[in-house]
Amino acid sequence: MTSAQTTLFASEPQTAVLHFDGGSRGNPGPAAWGYTLVDSSGEPIASQGRTIGIATNNEAEYGGLIAGLARALDLGVRHLAVHGDSKLVIEQMAGRWRVKAPGLQGLSRDARALSGRFASITFEHVRRGFNKEADRLVNVALDAEAARFS
Repeated sequence: MTSAQTTLFASEPQTAVLHFDGGSRGNPGPAAWGYTLVDSSGEPIASQGRTIGIATNNEAEYGGLIAGLARALDLGVRHLAVHGDSKLVIEQMAGRWRVKAPGLQGLSRDARALSGRFASITFEHVRRGFNKEADRLVNVALDAEAARFS
């Protein structure tokens, strides 16, 4: 961890909001995930988008969640609010829906293991319009990958 990351939360609670998204062009098809982390004042802390090969939309959504959770832990976040536009992933992580799809069971376990390392964590479903930056990162990654092969 760099010194900038170490002092990021020195004068405020270690609180952040994670916005995550995932997408697949084809479902399954070429897929990517994205996330953004913002501090309690709404200032960006970290963001990333990455392709993951061929996957379903829901697998990509979990990928964004897992990557964002891991990055938040790396940055020392202790209290996290998670916002996503995937009703399925949010409801499964909140424990209200079962994880039935075999392809999501391992991803769900990984996300739960990371979630358990925070002092507090909440999951909230948001409309796509409130998740624009994470969605943009997904599409930038997918567009860049498509451009490599055209």
